[in-house]
Amino acid sequence: MQTALIIGASGGIGNALSHQLTAQQVAVTGLSRSDDGFDLTEPEAALKTLDASQYPFDLVLVASGALEINGAQPEKTMRAVTAQAMMDQFALNAVGPALVLSRAHKLLTRNRRSVIAVLSARVGSIGDNRMGGWVSYRASKAAVNQVVHTASIELARTHKQAICVALHPGTVKTAFTQKYLGRHPAVEPDIAAENLLSVIDGLTPEDTGGFFDWSGARVPW
Repeated sequence: MQTALIIGASGGIGNALSHQLTAQQVAVTGLSRSDDGFDLTEPEAALKTLDASQYPFDLVLVASGALEINGAQPEKTMRAVTAQAMMDQFALNAVGPALVLSRAHKLLTRNRRSVIAVLSARVGSIGDNRMGGWVSYRASKAAVNQVVHTASIELARTHKQAICVALHPGTVKTAFTQKYLGRHPAVEPDIAAENLLSVIDGLTPEDTGGFFDWSGARVPW
């Protein structure tokens, strides 16, 4: 791997990924809202920035996302759903990554193995949902899983060695999860980054379109 683009590079996981890749002598380009004004909820500006980037890359990783937007906490039941909270979740967690994937044919190298990965979440798995709640966040992650799978099919037509996947990083100790950790086991961002890069390194083109967790195990759709 020679080059990488990390979207959401200022976040806990994105920052850790950037540092570890840089330590491996990978030339990393980082984009984030806080550092570069790169906002996936502003489609026109986001696409303009992507189109102007110094592509192609061997790795593109979308690490942006949010569990709580504009103070709207994850719903405990369906009765708590509001239209605005759900639309905000979809704008950032599903539409945003879809915009990046719409440029995958430009962003990725063609003459060698390449990977484009989107951080999803196990709670986006329909088959694994046994508790309910967190409706908007779950739905946005289920949606991005579908987007990733669709993009993988189209990308394979032009990039035979490309791998397009959704990745579940596990529960990570970041500002993103601080209020919701409870008793759940969680890892530091640098460990999560190490796990994710290990999974990415082990992927082959036959894995494209899949949904994998931090250990490399497949997650049910």
